[in-house]
Amino acid sequence: MEAPLTAACPRCSAKARLDAQNPWRPFCSERCKLIDLGNWLEGRYTLPAEEAPAPVSDSNKH
Repeated sequence: MEAPLTAACPRCSAKARLDAQNPWRPFCSERCKLIDLGNWLEGRYTLPAEEAPAPVSDSNKH
């Protein structure tokens, strides 16, 4: 029997199974998954973004 595919939990670095046997994948546990979700919801994580250019209004066109 082949060993299950594993990776480090993104939250705590513990070994986490990456197959259907782990309902919290890629996390090792429900606790790590909820901590990570809480960090996103509280704005502790952000994604870099470029500001969109200002829209050109009709009044500026000649």
